[in-house]
Amino acid sequence: MRSTEKIMRKRLLKLKDLIEHVRTSAQLAAVLEASGWPKPGNVHRTIDHSDARYEHFLAGSIALGSSIGEAALKGYMVAQGRLSISKIGVGNLVKKAVQAVSKSHKGGNTHLGICLLFVPLAAAASKTHVEDGGILLNALRKNVDEIMRSTTPMDAAEVYEAITLVSSPRGLGRVENGGTPDLYDKQARRKLLEKGISLFDVMEDSSSYDTVARELVTGMEVSFKIGYTELVETFKRTCDINTATVHTFLRILSKVPDTFIARKIGLKRVSDVKKAVKIGIEETAWISEMAERCLKLGGLTTQEGAALLWEFDRKLQSLGKDYNPGTTADLTAAALMIAFLLGLKF
Repeated sequence: MRSTEKIMRKRLLKLKDLIEHVRTSAQLAAVLEASGWPKPGNVHRTIDHSDARYEHFLAGSIALGSSIGEAALKGYMVAQGRLSISKIGVGNLVKKAVQAVSKSHKGGNTHLGICLLFVPLAAAASKTHVEDGGILLNALRKNVDEIMRSTTPMDAAEVYEAITLVSSPRGLGRVENGGTPDLYDKQARRKLLEKGISLFDVMEDSSSYDTVARELVTGMEVSFKIGYTELVETFKRTCDINTATVHTFLRILSKVPDTFIARKIGLKRVSDVKKAVKIGIEETAWISEMAERCLKLGGLTTQEGAALLWEFDRKLQSLGKDYNPGTTADLTAAALMIAFLLGLKF
């Protein structure tokens, strides 16, 4: 891990080059995550879903670049003392990124989770580069956490709008007795602003049943500690970015139940999303167990592991799009972006 950090400490990049580096890291991460093959249950190079094709994910991966570049600029300005950290506008940038992705294709919600993770990561990257003379792993994670803790009620309102642009109420469920407004409460924006509920507050309230939300209130713990570590170690061992991507996906899935799947399965039984996810996690525990089995057999590095991996993919694909580990894919993309920010080349 130190070798990749050293690359980004060689010299302080000019602003234009820094923004380009952050934007390219994000776009590469999103493209390579989508291209990981086979990531069981996901759309990938040889599998399309009825409502989303592989090419839709490629298009969205490029389209989010402009907003990521803007986030990097805001992080740079914070480090220069020219902008308050609470004025980065994380929520607005997430909404812009989601809108740009939606305009780029007709494949529906392909990058919401990635946009939520990439925007604070991009701002943190440029802030870290200026303050520390390079993008360093621990400082990067610290700045992601600081940026999220500095978000505002307006950030929360903008993210609510972004989510409702690409998601249906039926697919998200309802929150009973939650500390924050329901996503489809027509008065949600007013309540967020009047009660002073920040984006961090919203994510914290959702963190018990949504892994992306939990990432955003824990300094992206899974992406940094599990995802990035697995990615770098596997790439060093295999020199194969696809193998590293797929194994990162499997490692995360083996350790962290996919809340996207759990929500889909549980909502068939109950409408309250917290209860639904709990039910879904219990009913789909076998998915994490199978991911672990694939890794123990060597994954893509052995014939036996690869055979089980393809069987795993066929099994999830046959069960339908509700068995698509979308949250795991988002965290895999974040791990890739971290690696590219720190200078990984393949």
